[in-house]
Amino acid sequence: MFPNPYERFRGQKLTLNDFLAIDRTELANERTLLAYGRTAIALLITGGSAIKFFDAPLISAAGVVFILAAIVVALMGWRRYVAMRRRVAAALERQTGESTHPLEEKTEPQHDHEEQE
Repeated sequence: MFPNPYERFRGQKLTLNDFLAIDRTELANERTLLAYGRTAIALLITGGSAIKFFDAPLISAAGVVFILAAIVVALMGWRRYVAMRRRVAAALERQTGESTHPLEEKTEPQHDHEEQE
């Protein structure tokens, strides 16, 4: 088994670059989910078109296979997205103690002066 190359960084304080890398990872994960979705939609359209516009039983059967493949691809994409999101949250929790991104904190507007009556 190969040693974890990132083990030497465990326990160190995260820097802004680290948080930006986490953001890039989350954005890449979302782009990958969208790619799975586009593929599933294309398969669904292909299958539906084969069923709707062709009368041959073999082509209709192929259409059903395309529709089933669309469902499988969509489920695979969602499963991968959720797994990666959990991994990122677990890594954040190990490093910071919280599973949410610290830069996502909601801040209330600060008033420089109090309103006078």
